[in-house]
Amino acid sequence: MTGESGWGPRPALTDRRGRPRRTGWRRLLPTWRMVTGGVLAVLIVLIGGFFLGYALVSIPDPNAAATAQSNVYLYADGKTEIARDGEVNRENVTLAEVAKNTRYAVLSAEDRNFYHESAVSPKAMVRAAWNTATGKGRQSGSTITQQYVKNYYLNQSQTAVRKVKEFFIAIKLDRNESKDQILEGYLNTSYYGRNAYGIQAAAQAYFAKNASELTTAEGAYLATLLNAPSEYDLAAHPENAPAAKGRWNYVLDGMVKEGWLSKSERDATVFPTIDKPKPVASKAGQRGYLIEAVNRYLADNHIVDADTLAMGGYRIVTTIQKPKEDAFVAAAQKNIYDKLGKKQADKYVRAGGASIDPATGNVVALYGGIDYTKQYVSSATNRTYPPGSTFKPVILASAIQHESSTQDKQPITPSTVYDGTNKREVIGDDGPTGYKPENEDGASYPSISVTRAMDKSVNAVYAQMAQDVGTGKVIDTAHDLGMPDGVKIPQTPAMALGAFGASPLDMAQVYATLANHGKQIPYSLVVKITKDGHDMDLPKREAVQSVPREAADTTTSVLRSVVDSPGATATVAQDSGWPSAAKTGTAEEDIAAWFAGYTPKLATVVAVLGMNPDNGKQEKLYGALGVDRVNGGGPPGSVWADYTAAALKGVPKVNFKLDTHDGDSEQPPVTTSRPTDTPTSTPPPTTAPPTTTTPPTTPPTTTAPPTTPPPTTTEPPPTTEPPTPTRTFNPIGGVTGGPGGTGGGQDEASPPSG
Repeated sequence: MTGESGWGPRPALTDRRGRPRRTGWRRLLPTWRMVTGGVLAVLIVLIGGFFLGYALVSIPDPNAAATAQSNVYLYADGKTEIARDGEVNRENVTLAEVAKNTRYAVLSAEDRNFYHESAVSPKAMVRAAWNTATGKGRQSGSTITQQYVKNYYLNQSQTAVRKVKEFFIAIKLDRNESKDQILEGYLNTSYYGRNAYGIQAAAQAYFAKNASELTTAEGAYLATLLNAPSEYDLAAHPENAPAAKGRWNYVLDGMVKEGWLSKSERDATVFPTIDKPKPVASKAGQRGYLIEAVNRYLADNHIVDADTLAMGGYRIVTTIQKPKEDAFVAAAQKNIYDKLGKKQADKYVRAGGASIDPATGNVVALYGGIDYTKQYVSSATNRTYPPGSTFKPVILASAIQHESSTQDKQPITPSTVYDGTNKREVIGDDGPTGYKPENEDGASYPSISVTRAMDKSVNAVYAQMAQDVGTGKVIDTAHDLGMPDGVKIPQTPAMALGAFGASPLDMAQVYATLANHGKQIPYSLVVKITKDGHDMDLPKREAVQSVPREAADTTTSVLRSVVDSPGATATVAQDSGWPSAAKTGTAEEDIAAWFAGYTPKLATVVAVLGMNPDNGKQEKLYGALGVDRVNGGGPPGSVWADYTAAALKGVPKVNFKLDTHDGDSEQPPVTTSRPTDTPTSTPPPTTAPPTTTTPPTTPPTTTAPPTTPPPTTTEPPPTTEPPTPTRTFNPIGGVTGGPGGTGGGQDEASPPSG
């Protein structure tokens, strides 16, 4: 029964359009219109979001960590590393400086489609997300471009915001830079373990070679490290060898698959040996001294200022030759540090030196001290100690250069005779100057030649000669020989005693010019400097005949006598086995002892200095190194001889070729006139000192004689010597005090310099 009574089937429900309505669980299913609408809505949101994100996200500035590099300092061979200086161990290189197979290995490991795909790979991102979600290991799914963006512009955080930025920056970067530029940036910013950032630092850290020299096996190993830098360092984690080698094989197989490596080459490739990390080159030993000296040289010569250099990224090839540097270290250890005792004075001992090739002006060795981490003040460049009598050759060279004469108008030559009486007052054009220099050990030489006075380092003779030449002219000659303007030489006869501050490097420049026959070549510490693969300009250093050859060579002939003559002060130089010219120096009160000399091939200066380690003050060296007095012919001379012998080992010996005042000579000069070779106890004449080639019988009429000449014994008793005005050494301004404030003698109780 049907109809209104309710009998029969219920009519079907319909919608407004008369279509049957969905009932039951089917009501929960979306219609195709809903699906289509939803998809369209999502697409609209995604497309809109893409364009919005592309518009809003810009390429930022690189982060500081990504741009930080170390400065790399190399020996003169351009390969052997001295040190890396900087907080981040990175050295950027161009793509061309990376071995081609290493580039392919990185592509095989990280992104084989790099060169023919877009900046991002949605497929790889989805695959990585799926593998991560299903427990197959966390994967980034990032292309090399994305990884470079993360390294260079962003950071290593795993936040959604960072990933979104990475996505948009990568797309923009791919439009602005070439694939080669991006790959180069990636190689320079990636981390490889062992504190090595970038492929060049990694090549050095693991294989001690440049990135351009990597083999296929080594390049594949470094590419393997990108996946797990610390875990795959087999020197630290040998237990991970199976995993590391599995990844290495994956890299090589990928290279074969992509056509970057032949099957035969693949089969011949053997897993490389991974050695333990080598100690990072720090500032210990000589490294810190060398870095400091090179940095100062770069700044002083306006190549790179200190602030710019501190930003890093410079590759600096120095002039320092490792064999010679090692020889200097060995000689100093043997002759100085191995002889230190337990006396208080031994605690004050410092040593420094510099060695220059006269033919090039290059500093081939620089010795700053026992260890930069123990004594950070470099004794090679310290200008606060007086060089003593090592300055006397400058006075002689100036006399020859300016054709100077004595007070009685006799030309100054190596054979000119002077009065070398101890504490004899220096005479000027207007009479006595008030300056009475004391000789070494108070010895007197009433009649002695210029050459023999150099042999014995007679202060009285060379102080008078400085006055005869003119102290201003002597200073000019010092600068002509290469003494820097920063060295303040006093314009007084006290310059003969080296009464001013100069460094071993300063004096080595002067002696190198003498060795080069008067041709000055400004010294250099840098052969080449590059920044991001580009060479930087270095100063032009042309040889200039700043001092006449005759003046330089005549000085050399006299300094040869100081080495070869019996009883002279520098005979220890003979132990080098080379023809040598040299001069010793001992500063006032034994605060410094010097040995400066040269062969035809090498000019070297060595100094032993006294410094209080607690306050940096200058200290006397009496009793140090097991001797009563430290003089230039002692430990400094022994260092010089041992170093020179080792540095020139295997070099064919040559003699000096000299154009002297007396003509050409290749042999040691004939011993000049020596009226009095030994100190005398006979009182000197009561007149002013004669300065002729033969002792005069009457005093010069143009000068006033000292009224009370001092006695002239070999060891003058302090009680019989008239007191000398007390004067104080100022390392910057020279000697002050005394008559007129320009004298330069010693305190009565102080041994003289010589």
